[in-house]
Amino acid sequence: MKQVILVRTDIKMSVGKKIAQACHASIGAAMEADENVLSSWNMAGSKKIALKVSGENLIRDLYHKARRMRLPCFLVADAGLTQLDAGTITALAIGPAADEKIDKITGDIKLL
Repeated sequence: MKQVILVRTDIKMSVGKKIAQACHASIGAAMEADENVLSSWNMAGSKKIALKVSGENLIRDLYHKARRMRLPCFLVADAGLTQLDAGTITALAIGPAADEKIDKITGDIKLL
């Protein structure tokens, strides 16, 4: 059981901004999870894996794949209050869900 958080690396964001966007994604996806799945994930240590994504098209494609598989997921569009234009897609979280299900979508993506 894990959650994968994907952060775009093709746009300029400070380290703090990347962390904030990843946190938005993580919480958003967790809020979509079934209560039993969320409980199991929490009891197992709430494993999270951070990955890097090279562009908006790829992150959107991964989001749609997760949706088709009915996995909890959350795509972050920035509010535009600090470093980025409003609506800029910055991060995506998939899960919590079984490792095997998430790996079907993100298994070949490199660690952040």
